Amino acid sequence: MAQEISSQPECWRQAARLAADPSCPLPAPGLRVAVVGCGTSWFMAQAYAALREAAGLGETDAFTASEAPLSGRGYDVLVAISRSGTTTEVLRLLAGVRGRTRTVALIGDTASPMAQAADAVVALPFADERSVVQTRFATTALTLLRAHAGVDVAAAVRDAEQALRAPVEDEWVRAEQFTFLGSGWTYGLANEAALKMREASQSWTESYPAMEYRHGPVAIAAPGRITWMFGAPPEGLADEVARTGARFVAHGRDPLADLVLVQRVALDRARARGLDPDEPRNLTRSVILAEG
Repeated sequence: MAQEISSQPECWRQAARLAADPSCPLPAPGLRVAVVGCGTSWFMAQAYAALREAAGLGETDAFTASEAPLSGRGYDVLVAISRSGTTTEVLRLLAGVRGRTRTVALIGDTASPMAQAADAVVALPFADERSVVQTRFATTALTLLRAHAGVDVAAAVRDAEQALRAPVEDEWVRAEQFTFLGSGWTYGLANEAALKMREASQSWTESYPAMEYRHGPVAIAAPGRITWMFGAPPEGLADEVARTGARFVAHGRDPLADLVLVQRVALDRARARGLDPDEPRNLTRSVILAEG
């Protein structure tokens, strides 16, 4: 996990070059798009859907693959994200829309069944991983999608390099609880940050849209706990959290680069607890369900 975290800036540069290739099969502006994945890939789908639609590139919806209501929705393209390319729910969905909706797969393992199941493939083998806990594949896939949506990701790459050098504060490693917040496309990042903490270090974490946090969840804020914001916080929120005694964290760097810092925090918390984040309990690299 440590090596894969540190390799992200170079992976992002490669992703940006792929996005700039005229033959890249990702959806053109104006098309109606559904984006699916499971776990981490679902959260990257959430981020992409929000940023693509906000950029005026077309209606874009994100679903976890097992719950995607695609029938009769009139999508032009289905984008499926999967590191392993073996996730049962994603493969079932691709089979179900074959011949009706064009499909594009973002995958790390090009020898996987998903490479044959989709109409087009964007291969990211340079971002594939050995650790069960995803880091660089997810952020590289989202960097590709951001770049293809017209975002200049050069600043994000520089910020990621800075996030790899930034100190991991002892207060973050010792904290009792984390809540991650985002708005728009960064809400997907908040969900992913919470998942990373759970997977790698068995931590108590939650995630919410930033404005929704005041509607109940702020009740758990207390001394020894962290509220971490991806992107600019809503007016007054930092002061409101401070009054609870919790620590409010917000940085000026690109939000995806800030996720790199959270990955490092999760890794250090795992080490502090004597856990192996590459083989977390109850988890495998891919969920493959028995047929029948």
